Amino acid sequence: MTTRSFFLTLCALLCAAGLHCKPSAAPQRLQVSENHRYLVDQDGKPFFYLADTAWELFHRLTREEADLYLRDRASKGFTVIQAVAVAELSGINVENAYGHLPFIDLDPLKPAIVDGEANDYWDHVDYIVRRANALGLYVGLLPSWGCYWHDGEHPPFRPDNARRYGEWIARRYRNDKVIWILGGDRNPENDRQRLTIREMALGIRQGDDGQHLITFHPGGSWGSADFWHDEPWLDFNMRQNGHNHWYQIYAKTRTDYDRQPVKPVIDGEPIYEDHPVAFDPAHRGFSVAADCRRALYWDLFNGACGHTYGHHAVWQMYEPGKRQPINHPLMSWQEALRQPGASQMQHARRLLESRPFLTRLPATDEVLVPSADDLSIMPGQGLAHFAATMDEGRTYLMVYAPVGRPFGVRTSLLAEGKLKGWWFNPRNGKSHSAGKIARGDNVTFTSPTPGEQTDWVLVIDVASAGYGRP
Repeated sequence: MTTRSFFLTLCALLCAAGLHCKPSAAPQRLQVSENHRYLVDQDGKPFFYLADTAWELFHRLTREEADLYLRDRASKGFTVIQAVAVAELSGINVENAYGHLPFIDLDPLKPAIVDGEANDYWDHVDYIVRRANALGLYVGLLPSWGCYWHDGEHPPFRPDNARRYGEWIARRYRNDKVIWILGGDRNPENDRQRLTIREMALGIRQGDDGQHLITFHPGGSWGSADFWHDEPWLDFNMRQNGHNHWYQIYAKTRTDYDRQPVKPVIDGEPIYEDHPVAFDPAHRGFSVAADCRRALYWDLFNGACGHTYGHHAVWQMYEPGKRQPINHPLMSWQEALRQPGASQMQHARRLLESRPFLTRLPATDEVLVPSADDLSIMPGQGLAHFAATMDEGRTYLMVYAPVGRPFGVRTSLLAEGKLKGWWFNPRNGKSHSAGKIARGDNVTFTSPTPGEQTDWVLVIDVASAGYGRP
């Protein structure tokens, strides 16, 4: 059997199982919560946006490889896969794994469509989107990477075609579980670029009748709010805090949280695991899982509605000897699936889902007792920033301690009643009792394993709330 025949047979089997060809008639719709801080499903249940970055997924992987990748990420508690329909690495003019291009003559208004279910580029995108959906994953779908609407004087996507392309692609995936992400690592710098994005957003709204959320993925250290916050099509803000590991960068998530009108915010591209820190491997080396965990808890405790993880080899689907490396990947994408940072993301999701979710607030300034001598000591800066969150009802609080340094907590802020505590380990998701907690304006704690890169989360509950082990 030829490779092509094998995959035609595979697609037929998956169609019969409901995993490929037929999108659901009425996808579960995500929406913004009533308080405009979080995302919820159509029944009002909290949706934790926990994404993995797979920019080259549609362009570089076979169906078999995509299955391997998607099963792995579903098993690790991810809820969203961020991928690009027309990918960054020559995705418009270099064929995908099956020899297909997305367009005829590089024209976005001429999708290269061939009759049948495994005969063209868009059939492959269909397969992966619906396979992800079958595994319980939404796809954060970028219609195009930013270079194709931003770079050069005559990019493929322009104001005169962006709306029609947006309508076409939105109509194609209107019955699938997708979240639309415009942008693609570029910021609008002139009227043509701004109009192109607006037109694409309007086309998407026309194509799917508003069925799916829309956001914008900006360039490094920027947020969608810097350009589009008041635009009616922008449902929630996305930041790219980028590939540095200092807290000062991640503090910008709180800045977007505090904007008016209120919109949910998420970091769509924090530091990737095994990535050159600040793109400077010679002087700063490569990131590790601890860097990814710090960004995770800093963002979440600053009010983010979820978080995005990435691995430097996975986003580019790097394979030694097969593909040109981009910026020093340390391993193949298959090996990278086993790196610890990816597994550790789900622990934060389970932690926050174990307590009231939609009423959670950033609370570092209220909860932590600042150092009388120097704020760089507590709550800290650089790699050693402590962060806190609590709920509106003051029935619980959490403190992220990135290092084993004593810290003071205003436990008196919690609602009346006895207090009990837990130490939650972000590295393995396990917790143990911290016993009864004193009530006061400066109760001192030290995490169980003092030292560097041995982070912990202190959880303090009002006992009468009846919360279980986090």
